[in-house]
Amino acid sequence: MRHAGLACRVPVQIHLVDGTFELFRSYFAAPKAKSPGGAEVGAARGLLRGFAAWLGSGQVTHVACAFDHVIESFRNELFPGYKTGAGLDPDLLAQFELAERVTRALGMVTWPMVEFEADDALASAAHRFERASEVEQVIIASPDKDFAQCVVGSRVVCWDRMRSSVLDETGVRGKFGIEPRSIPDYLSLVGDSADGIPGVPRWGAKSAATLLAVYTHLEHIPERAADWRVGLRGADALAASLSQCRELALLYRKLATLRLDVPLTETLDELAWRGAPAAELAALCDELGDASVLERMRERGRLL
Repeated sequence: MRHAGLACRVPVQIHLVDGTFELFRSYFAAPKAKSPGGAEVGAARGLLRGFAAWLGSGQVTHVACAFDHVIESFRNELFPGYKTGAGLDPDLLAQFELAERVTRALGMVTWPMVEFEADDALASAAHRFERASEVEQVIIASPDKDFAQCVVGSRVVCWDRMRSSVLDETGVRGKFGIEPRSIPDYLSLVGDSADGIPGVPRWGAKSAATLLAVYTHLEHIPERAADWRVGLRGADALAASLSQCRELALLYRKLATLRLDVPLTETLDELAWRGAPAAELAALCDELGDASVLERMRERGRLL
């Protein structure tokens, strides 16, 4: 029974978007295009159109998007081999700041990261808002395997927008053979080429998953293979390699562990998507030389 003076609370679903990944995907998928001023804006146009269609679908109520404002972060100080912006196409790098303006012009809360990475911002937000009583589910919109460590049951999940696939805790166990909390340990052993983490020699996905399914974390894996509670082919060589590289493996795990302490100030209400600011979106569309998104958002009543 509904009591007088008490409103029914509608459960909230939050979408947290990996903007850097989306920009990269758009850069390689969208055709190149020049702005009226002669700048390359193909990736930004693709991002604008894709996000506008998604936001206009009515499926999004609360949303934030994080970007790597610069590629380097505190992790580069810990390990010189960690990923940098070296080798990236200048046409792509030139659209990083423009991509942030795209999401702002669409009315999305936008987090540009400098000291931390975009992944840290999303992990911190998921950790904070997952504990809010009003929140039914937090959806991290990214296929990046790093985010598997953030998954909590079906309450915090990873979503690949393009493949329409969702990874919950059962999915993490099925895909990697381990619990979400073991993902950083797993990545430290097998490596992550996308982030410049080399991994431990001889260790692969099967050996890492087999040991971590039993011991959970690196420091719990016995030094000697003879003490392992599971059998593995080449166990002695694996144990010797881990023993020789144990300090490096712990460093790699630190690199792979997403931070949960990024100082994000927005409240849940501030993440609510209410529409795109008309003047800001119009100015951006003029800059990109594409008025189609503005027209569609106006037709759907999605402008502020």
